Amino acid sequence: MRIHHLYDKLNEHERNRVWTREEFMLGFVGDVGDLAKLVMAQEGARKGAGPAALEHELADCLWSVLVLAELYGIDLEASFRRTMRHLESSILAKLPRGE
Repeated sequence: MRIHHLYDKLNEHERNRVWTREEFMLGFVGDVGDLAKLVMAQEGARKGAGPAALEHELADCLWSVLVLAELYGIDLEASFRRTMRHLESSILAKLPRGE
Protein backbone atom coordinates (compact mmCIF):
# COMPACT_ATOMS: atom_id res chain seq x y z
CA MET A 1 0.00 0.00 0.00
CA ARG A 2 2.99 2.27 0.46
CA ILE A 3 3.55 2.37 -3.31
CA HIS A 4 -0.18 2.95 -3.89
CA HIS A 5 -0.07 5.94 -1.52
CA LEU A 6 2.99 7.29 -3.32
CA TYR A 7 1.11 7.07 -6.63
CA ASP A 8 -1.78 8.94 -4.99
CA LYS A 9 0.63 11.70 -3.94
CA LEU A 10 2.15 11.85 -7.40
CA ASN A 11 -1.26 12.01 -9.11
CA GLU A 12 -2.44 14.65 -6.65
CA HIS A 13 0.69 16.68 -7.41
CA GLU A 14 0.53 16.27 -11.20
CA ARG A 15 -3.23 16.17 -11.81
CA ASN A 16 -4.83 17.52 -8.62
CA ARG A 17 -6.67 14.24 -8.10
CA VAL A 18 -6.11 10.58 -7.33
CA TRP A 19 -7.34 7.58 -9.29
CA THR A 20 -10.71 6.15 -8.31
CA ARG A 21 -10.99 2.43 -7.65
CA GLU A 22 -12.55 2.07 -11.10
CA GLU A 23 -9.62 3.86 -12.75
CA PHE A 24 -7.19 1.70 -10.80
CA MET A 25 -9.03 -1.39 -12.06
CA LEU A 26 -8.79 -0.13 -15.65
CA GLY A 27 -5.05 0.34 -15.17
CA PHE A 28 -4.87 -3.26 -13.98
CA VAL A 29 -6.75 -4.44 -17.08
CA GLY A 30 -4.13 -2.66 -19.20
CA ASP A 31 -1.40 -4.44 -17.23
CA VAL A 32 -3.11 -7.80 -17.84
CA GLY A 33 -3.11 -7.00 -21.56
CA ASP A 34 0.62 -6.28 -21.36
CA LEU A 35 1.08 -9.55 -19.50
CA ALA A 36 -0.78 -11.45 -22.23
CA LYS A 37 1.53 -10.00 -24.89
CA LEU A 38 4.60 -10.95 -22.87
CA VAL A 39 3.37 -14.51 -22.37
CA MET A 40 2.72 -14.78 -26.10
CA ALA A 41 6.26 -13.54 -26.73
CA GLN A 42 7.67 -16.13 -24.34
CA GLU A 43 5.77 -18.82 -26.24
CA GLY A 44 7.07 -17.58 -29.58
CA ALA A 45 3.70 -16.35 -30.84
CA ARG A 46 4.90 -12.77 -31.14
CA LYS A 47 8.00 -10.65 -30.80
CA GLY A 48 8.62 -9.08 -27.45
CA ALA A 49 10.81 -8.52 -24.46
CA GLY A 50 12.57 -11.24 -22.51
CA PRO A 51 11.90 -12.99 -19.21
CA ALA A 52 12.74 -9.90 -17.12
CA ALA A 53 9.79 -8.02 -18.65
CA LEU A 54 7.47 -10.95 -17.92
CA GLU A 55 8.75 -11.09 -14.36
CA HIS A 56 8.13 -7.36 -13.93
CA GLU A 57 4.60 -7.51 -15.37
CA LEU A 58 3.63 -10.49 -13.20
CA ALA A 59 4.77 -8.56 -10.13
CA ASP A 60 2.91 -5.46 -11.32
CA CYS A 61 -0.31 -7.46 -11.78
CA LEU A 62 0.07 -9.09 -8.37
CA TRP A 63 0.55 -5.65 -6.81
CA SER A 64 -2.67 -4.45 -8.43
CA VAL A 65 -4.61 -7.43 -7.07
CA LEU A 66 -3.23 -6.83 -3.59
CA VAL A 67 -4.14 -3.13 -3.73
CA LEU A 68 -7.66 -3.84 -5.02
CA ALA A 69 -8.22 -6.32 -2.20
CA GLU A 70 -7.12 -3.71 0.33
CA LEU A 71 -9.26 -0.97 -1.25
CA TYR A 72 -12.33 -3.21 -1.02
CA GLY A 73 -11.55 -4.50 2.48
CA ILE A 74 -11.02 -8.10 1.39
CA ASP A 75 -8.84 -10.45 3.41
CA LEU A 76 -7.14 -11.86 0.35
CA GLU A 77 -5.18 -14.53 2.19
CA ALA A 78 -8.31 -15.98 3.80
CA SER A 79 -10.25 -15.69 0.55
CA PHE A 80 -7.44 -17.38 -1.39
CA ARG A 81 -7.26 -20.29 1.06
CA ARG A 82 -11.04 -20.71 1.02
CA THR A 83 -11.17 -20.59 -2.78
CA MET A 84 -8.34 -23.12 -3.17
CA ARG A 85 -10.07 -25.53 -0.75
CA HIS A 86 -13.29 -25.18 -2.74
CA LEU A 87 -11.51 -25.74 -6.07
CA GLU A 88 -9.66 -28.75 -4.72
CA SER A 89 -12.90 -30.30 -3.48
CA SER A 90 -14.67 -29.59 -6.76
CA ILE A 91 -11.85 -31.07 -8.86
CA LEU A 92 -11.43 -34.13 -6.65
CA ALA A 93 -15.19 -34.79 -6.80
CA LYS A 94 -14.96 -34.98 -10.62
CA LEU A 95 -11.93 -37.29 -10.75
CA PRO A 96 -12.24 -41.05 -10.63
CA ARG A 97 -11.46 -42.46 -7.19
CA GLY A 98 -7.81 -43.24 -6.59
CA GLU A 99 -6.30 -40.52 -8.81
